[in-house]
Amino acid sequence: MSIDEIVTAFHGAMLHKSADELADLYAEDGLHEFPFGGLPPYEGREAIRVGYRAAWGATPFEVEEVRQVALHRTDDPEVVVVEQNVSGTAGDRRITVPGLLVLRVRDGRIVHTRDYMDSSAVAKVRAAA
Repeated sequence: MSIDEIVTAFHGAMLHKSADELADLYAEDGLHEFPFGGLPPYEGREAIRVGYRAAWGATPFEVEEVRQVALHRTDDPEVVVVEQNVSGTAGDRRITVPGLLVLRVRDGRIVHTRDYMDSSAVAKVRAAA
């Protein structure tokens, strides 16, 4: 898969809250980190699958749209930065969670993700629960 196809599929997995769709984009030894928010990293495809299944299964946030704001290519052909807005509802509140993904893609698979989310928007999702 190309980087553009991976980003589109990543956003589709978020929209569907499908841990399987997301994990299948990763290399077997892929790493998904959350530099903001104090969450432990998911190390390995199966840990990504298990971690996202639990996280997405527990959240009251119903995703309605994942919008790519921009895709920035870097001097390293394996690395892109994706600006995105994830919009949906939690309880009776409409919430948008802006975020950035720094993706390293090698041989058509994600090998490393640094996932930055707006912590104030995440707090609104948690409060709505």
